[in-house]
Amino acid sequence: MFMPETFAPKLAAAQALIAALRPAAYARTRNALDGAVSGLSPYITHGFVTLTDVLTNMAARHALDVQHKFVFELGWRAYFRHVWQYHGEGILCSLHEGPLPDDAYACELPTDIRQGCTGVPVIDEAVRSLYATGTLHNHARMWLASYVVHVRKVHWRAGADWLYSHLLDGDLASNHLSWQWVAGTGSRKPYLFNAENVARYAPEAWHSPGSVIDTSYEALERMARQPVQEQQCNFGAPSGKHSLDEPRLDARPPDDLGLTMPDAAIVTDRDVWLVHPWSLGALPAALPPDTVVIGVFVADFHRAWPWSERRWRFVCRRMAELAPQRWYGNAAAIGTALAGARRVRSIDEPHLAPWLANWAGCEVPPALFPQVDRRCDSFSQWWARATRNMGSAADLLAVNEVLEC
Repeated sequence: MFMPETFAPKLAAAQALIAALRPAAYARTRNALDGAVSGLSPYITHGFVTLTDVLTNMAARHALDVQHKFVFELGWRAYFRHVWQYHGEGILCSLHEGPLPDDAYACELPTDIRQGCTGVPVIDEAVRSLYATGTLHNHARMWLASYVVHVRKVHWRAGADWLYSHLLDGDLASNHLSWQWVAGTGSRKPYLFNAENVARYAPEAWHSPGSVIDTSYEALERMARQPVQEQQCNFGAPSGKHSLDEPRLDARPPDDLGLTMPDAAIVTDRDVWLVHPWSLGALPAALPPDTVVIGVFVADFHRAWPWSERRWRFVCRRMAELAPQRWYGNAAAIGTALAGARRVRSIDEPHLAPWLANWAGCEVPPALFPQVDRRCDSFSQWWARATRNMGSAADLLAVNEVLEC
C-alpha cells in the first residue's frame, strides 16, 4: 500500500485502510517511501479510530507478536503522549541540550526550505510532497528535520511549528517530540542521514548525489556539532525547479464550511455532547436521544496553531457528519454559551487542556497500552514497562479489556 494522495474524511475510509494493511509487508518495507505504510495517521490524530481499534482489527486477522514492528510503531504514538502527560507545554522547549546550545541555532526557517528550492533533491521533494498532500512519509520527515537542524542549524522548534501547520495529521506530541528526537534534545544523539541512505529508500527523483549530504556519517556528526560559523560546507545551488508557493495557513476555517458563533439558546437546559477536532469517531452508543451534539473549534488554539485549508476541510467535513451545530469562537464565548446547559460531556484531549475540562465532564479516551505511572525519559524504558509479561498483541488487548472494565 502506498501513502494515499488524498484522504477522504470518512470513518469508512479509515476502516478500509485498516482492512488493507498487511503487517508482514509493513515490517519488511515500511522504511521505503513506496513501502506498505498504513496511511492511518490523519485518522488516528483526529480520533476517527483509536490505537485500540486499529490493533483489534489487525489482531483479528493476523497473529501479531507484541514486538512486531507495527505494534512497536503504535507504541511510539502512545509514548509521545506519555511524555506530554508529564511535561505538558514543556514539550515545546528542548527537554535537554542537544549537540549545540539552543542559541547556536537560527530561529526562523530559511525561505529556500519553505519554497522547496534548496538544491538538495531529497529536501525539495519532501517539501513538494508535503504541500501537495498534507502528509509525508515518516522517513522523509526525519530526513527533512535532520537537514533543517544539523545541516542548516535552524532550531528544531522553528521546523516543528512549520511542519505541524502543514500536516493533515499534525499532533503536537508526535510531531514536536519527533523533531526533538532528531535534534538530539529528546534523545541521546542526533539523528543523521546521508545520500546513500536516501538512495536506498527513496525514488530516483529524491536521490542527492554531490549534495551537502553526500558524505560520511563521521563528517555529518562533525557538522552537527559545529556552530554555523565554523562550518565549511556548500549547501548547494538553488534547484532548477520553480520555487513552491507555500500553502496559506489560517486561524479560522473557510467561510463555506458552515461554522457559527456559539449560541447559548441551543443548549440551555439540555444535555450536550461536545465533539472536537480530536474526537471524530462514532458517537457514544449510549448517548441519550435528546442530547444536543455540538462541534467546537477553539479560536484561542487556532490563533497559536493555524491550519492549512486542506486540514480545515478534512476535519470540518467529518465533524458535520456528527454534529449538526458546529461552533467557532473564543474559549470565553464557548464557555459562556455552555454555562446554561444541564450537563456537558466530551472526550478528554491535551490539545484543548486549557479549556475543555472547564466546560465539560471529560471521559478518558481508550488507551491501548497500560498506564505507566513512572515518568520514562526514553522509549525503550517506557516500552519495557508498558509491555511487561506480554507475548502477543492478543495479550496486550486482553490487558486493555480488563483495564477498560
